[in-house]
Amino acid sequence: MIRFLVALVSGIVMGGIVHLVSVLSLPRIASLDAYSRLAPLTPVNTVTALPAASPTNNRIPLMDPAFAVAVCRYDLSNGPIKLVVPVSQAYTSVSFYTRSDIAYYAINDRSAGRKVIELDLMTEAQHAEVPEDEEVTAADRLIIDSPGNRGLIVLKALAAEPGLMPQAQASLATATCKVQTTPVAAR
Repeated sequence: MIRFLVALVSGIVMGGIVHLVSVLSLPRIASLDAYSRLAPLTPVNTVTALPAASPTNNRIPLMDPAFAVAVCRYDLSNGPIKLVVPVSQAYTSVSFYTRSDIAYYAINDRSAGRKVIELDLMTEAQHAEVPEDEEVTAADRLIIDSPGNRGLIVLKALAAEPGLMPQAQASLATATCKVQTTPVAAR
């Protein structure tokens, strides 16, 4: 009887380990992640509006049809990126993801406290090269450190009613995601 219990417990433990390893490794080995699905549709370092969410056209999982969505596939190997997103009438959010779909930063219009969400995205090495400027504070300029050179920025604007969707789409259409040509002022 004890041999049977030991074998049963060993089987359950091994099954749990195999299950845990497979669930945790699946995002890294999946070939059709969001970045790969968006690559043919979106140029690098450019904001691209996505079509409205529908059951047949869903480039990003779990898209809410009440939101206008745009993405920027970024590549920081040519320098830091300046992101400027005008705030929509109802609600605007910006989320940052690594190349392997891990969220590392998010901001919305309420926490930005302005009519425009404006920030600089760069790697830690690029941030270390930014000269210190005593007159520019962290409140004046938001600098986000990216864990890698490539990733996704997802911009969302809420259309509180279906008739307001064109306004939400228009606010995202004016967003920019460009490599900076001028040096970044420090925080």
